[in-house]
Amino acid sequence: MIGRPIRLIAGLGNPGSEYEKTPHNAGFWLVDEIARHFNGHLRVHSKFHSEICKVCVAGHECWLLKPMTFINRSGGAVNTLVRYYRVDQTEVVVAHDELDFIPGVARIKFGGGHGGHNGLRDIMPVLGRNFYRLRIGVGHPGAQDKVTSYLLGCASKEVYDGVMRSIADIMDVIGLLVAGDIDRATLQLHSKRSR
Repeated sequence: MIGRPIRLIAGLGNPGSEYEKTPHNAGFWLVDEIARHFNGHLRVHSKFHSEICKVCVAGHECWLLKPMTFINRSGGAVNTLVRYYRVDQTEVVVAHDELDFIPGVARIKFGGGHGGHNGLRDIMPVLGRNFYRLRIGVGHPGAQDKVTSYLLGCASKEVYDGVMRSIADIMDVIGLLVAGDIDRATLQLHSKRSR
């Protein structure tokens, strides 16, 4: 069954060169790749507190957004664009790093809780729960007290390469996803093994 086309893909991360190569910025990395692939030019737009652009994917116009408010305050940026352009929450995909998956694994999920992710935690009070998530595996450092330094430290080559492989897998299904063919996009993405 084909659902509503996706009108907004918001990638979560932290602005600034010091965070550019950190695992917490996996959502930014994906949005950058979508923009590059579809000839979008992300630019800072102060009204939305974000870098944004519009691209055409599979015949559908879609906004790309990277909040410049730091990851823990992503909700305001997402909410401003959603309200201004009257985007329904079911037309939104939020791409974010996922500790529970190893690098190289990405999954689509609809609804649910924030799972401890502070970006999702900040978005849910303003957007609700009924949006799609692209969960991009970055792995776990093994101990809870190491999570913050792991997410905000420079990604190892292994982690970075794995994330970029999963982003390539997402790009293989991005047309289906934006067109609203979520079931096929999910089936194809989830059938890919970690590499």
